[in-house]
Amino acid sequence: MRHSYLCGNINNMEVSKHVRPTWDEYFMEVANTIAKRATCDRGLSGCVIARNKQILVTGYVGSPIGLPHCDDVGHLFKQLTHEDGKVTNHCVRTVHAEQNAICQAARLGIALEGATLYCRMTPCRTCAMLIINCGIVRVMCEKRYHSATESEEMFSQAGIQLDYVSREVMNYEKQ
Repeated sequence: MRHSYLCGNINNMEVSKHVRPTWDEYFMEVANTIAKRATCDRGLSGCVIARNKQILVTGYVGSPIGLPHCDDVGHLFKQLTHEDGKVTNHCVRTVHAEQNAICQAARLGIALEGATLYCRMTPCRTCAMLIINCGIVRVMCEKRYHSATESEEMFSQAGIQLDYVSREVMNYEKQ
């Protein structure tokens, strides 16, 4: 059920209708706000893990605690050659937003069983494995990652619901 509110000056007929976001829209907006804390300007990823309409933990892409950030010392790129011959660049200085959120849950003693994870793009293979093993039951992505097929297949095999706001592929510099 969506609620709406009238806002503005009725006398001057400048009335706008406020529409409350759905829970998915709300948590995705929070994930995008969390992404603004990222310390690697590639992808600028943020993550929210929620259950029963409550935020459990958040995470953003950034270097491990106490280690230098990309924003301060530059990226640490590694090239990956895929089976089809395509070469992609990956910054390996940082921990992914999903991994940081899962680590925060572990540090705080918060179980993630039955939760939904909200993120900007399809989690990578490693993140997908962690998501599966911590009992998260649904993943909601803003867009697809350029090499999402393997993660999508893993989620399907594990019975994890995977939803997208858009099937468009997330693009960023030096991908």
